[in-house]
Amino acid sequence: MKNSKKHPFVHHRFSGILLSLTLLLFTIATNAKDTDDYNLTAAMQPVAQENIFHDDEYFNWGSTIVKGKDGKYHLFYDQMPKKHGFYSWLTDGIVSRAVSDSPTGPWTKVQEVMGGRGDGYWDQYTVHCTKVYEFDGKYYLYYMSTNSGITDLTKEQLQEARSSDWEPGNLRNMLRLNQRIGVAVADNIEGPWKRFDRPVFEPQLPIANQSNNVTVTKRPEGDYLMVIRGDQPDQKPNEIIRMQAALLADNPLGPWKMQPKPVVINYNSEDPEVWYDAQRKRYYNLYHAFGYMGMLTSTDGLNWERAKHYKVADKEYVTTTGKTVEVHRYERMGIYSENGKPLVMTAGIFLKNGDTHSLFIPLKQ
Repeated sequence: MKNSKKHPFVHHRFSGILLSLTLLLFTIATNAKDTDDYNLTAAMQPVAQENIFHDDEYFNWGSTIVKGKDGKYHLFYDQMPKKHGFYSWLTDGIVSRAVSDSPTGPWTKVQEVMGGRGDGYWDQYTVHCTKVYEFDGKYYLYYMSTNSGITDLTKEQLQEARSSDWEPGNLRNMLRLNQRIGVAVADNIEGPWKRFDRPVFEPQLPIANQSNNVTVTKRPEGDYLMVIRGDQPDQKPNEIIRMQAALLADNPLGPWKMQPKPVVINYNSEDPEVWYDAQRKRYYNLYHAFGYMGMLTSTDGLNWERAKHYKVADKEYVTTTGKTVEVHRYERMGIYSENGKPLVMTAGIFLKNGDTHSLFIPLKQ
């Protein structure tokens, strides 16, 4: 009889433990999901004139900010000679370096870092879509380049490739299909930069044809995540669907191992910018979707979904004078973080008058 009297108490106590455990697991799951609360749109502040970086002789485009050991901010940014036209990014792009006391500018150009190496190299033409990072005391400059294979282009053919749109079989399409990602490494932010005989990898499934638009971040586990853009396979000859894929490596120089699951598929997007948010314990991927900027998120860097605040911006920005500037293209976004906090969003702006500038948007903390 004594045991039978105690049994209900034991039963209720056990039920209470199960209920508490269930609530704990639910709270953990809910909190993990709720960490996706970064609102980049709300953080974006109006821009002043010092946040705009323009060049009279070059088209200024995408950029990366790195804080140097000298305490100054170093900007690596893509340029194309205006005399060859904006679309010479595929043939004549260079990466230059500028310096500032602030990550939002104003910037002063100090160096042209590198361009295409010429005949006989895989990176024969152009250096473009660059991203620069400091990992463990060394500097890594990732870039896209291309070549004409065994065909030596005449000046007339090169001019055709600069100015024409791609079509199956034409010269620009050949250079487009030969796009690859490479890396250069330096011990000093001012160089010299060591380049390599081959790109870091060849296109392989899930992407096809070529590789471009590289972004790299160090993972909490100590290895490295790369996200790149390529073509979606099995498309019509005159159709391109751009997609994104992920690669992993133990070293910033590779070897890089392609991951089987796409980051983005069946949806045109490019210019990924990936960073790890240690506070939220998740990755974010900012990209442009040919009309607006969108943002994805992931807890492991391999399985991605739209972020809670997915749509970041249309093709416009606001100045400190209250003016809304509508633009033709708003691309090559980047996020500069300091002490784990995003401070600046960078972008390449193509104005409706045909000129360009690099843009630096302060981010509210």
